[in-house]
Amino acid sequence: MIKRLVTGDNHSEMKPLIYDLDLEQLSAQLQSWGQPSYRAVQLWQGLYQQLWSRPEDFSTFPKELRQKLADEFSFTNLREAERLHSKDGQTTKILFELPDRQPIETVLMRYEERNTLCISTQAGCAMGCVFCATGQMGFRRHLTSGEIVEQVLVFARQLKDEGERVSNVVLMGMGEPFHNYEATLAAIDRLGDPDGFNMGARRFTISTVGLIPAIKRFTAERRQIGLAISLHATQDELRSSILPVNQRYPIRELIQACREYVEMTGRRITFEWALIQNVNDSPQEAQRLAELLHGLNCHVNVIPLNPTRGYSGERSTRERVSAFRDVLESHGISCTVRVRRGIDIQAGCGQLAEHADS
Repeated sequence: MIKRLVTGDNHSEMKPLIYDLDLEQLSAQLQSWGQPSYRAVQLWQGLYQQLWSRPEDFSTFPKELRQKLADEFSFTNLREAERLHSKDGQTTKILFELPDRQPIETVLMRYEERNTLCISTQAGCAMGCVFCATGQMGFRRHLTSGEIVEQVLVFARQLKDEGERVSNVVLMGMGEPFHNYEATLAAIDRLGDPDGFNMGARRFTISTVGLIPAIKRFTAERRQIGLAISLHATQDELRSSILPVNQRYPIRELIQACREYVEMTGRRITFEWALIQNVNDSPQEAQRLAELLHGLNCHVNVIPLNPTRGYSGERSTRERVSAFRDVLESHGISCTVRVRRGIDIQAGCGQLAEHADS
């Protein structure tokens, strides 16, 4: 029943992470230990409602059961290596180290009426988007569903201590969520369980560079999770030079998959557009984008490029950002210029990387 993970250079055996199991699996495990069925529900609620993080927190459990849990499971795979706070106090970034010493970063963004987490689904990324610090790292490994879940729980505990809670989760951190499809959706399902953490599906948003087979699978599942597409160009030659994945999944096919998603789910889709000075920020490009998205129930998030060490491009001027937005809005395309958050601690879109000061 219990799967043990072999990682690291020394191939040491690790205890399974308890957040990798759903309620049914936990029930089967406790039953195999001769425990009554209600213990699994108590364990589940302790983990996801009370946000307990250690076996000893389960004080109503017999001592032998607490010891068994400690012996058989890990209650954390995330070691906090560094925590940075933006000067305005609205953004916090944690650099975590996984048991095999791979790094991931997770960001909390505080707004007036909500607390949004930006979480990672992979250590590194295989997509190679040229302006993205994570893409510049290359791919290290997929996260398990429990490692994705645990990022949320770490911040949920902190916010609970402050009398607040996680409002939204965006899977826009390190990695391509749809490259790690099974674990990503399993994590969302676990966090959405009404008898556990109970976060509604509409409070999650998955961002993808456009892996069309995964988008079609996601569409067929008719989930209520938000979907965002990193687009950044309207012509294949330019998009392929920025996002190599476009060579495999070109724009015309991607937009068709997006139209099918909107038609089948009835949900609005979001397109993300990193504005790069004199690359993809002209009024002509905005005009082409408006034509490409004509008749599609969508929203465009315009994001002035955030700096990374591995890319020399610069963010668009305020005037060019405004002009780009104005063209879209003149065609009836809903558009927002995203407020830049956490740039001073490299916590902005495309800045998450191997080290907190990268």
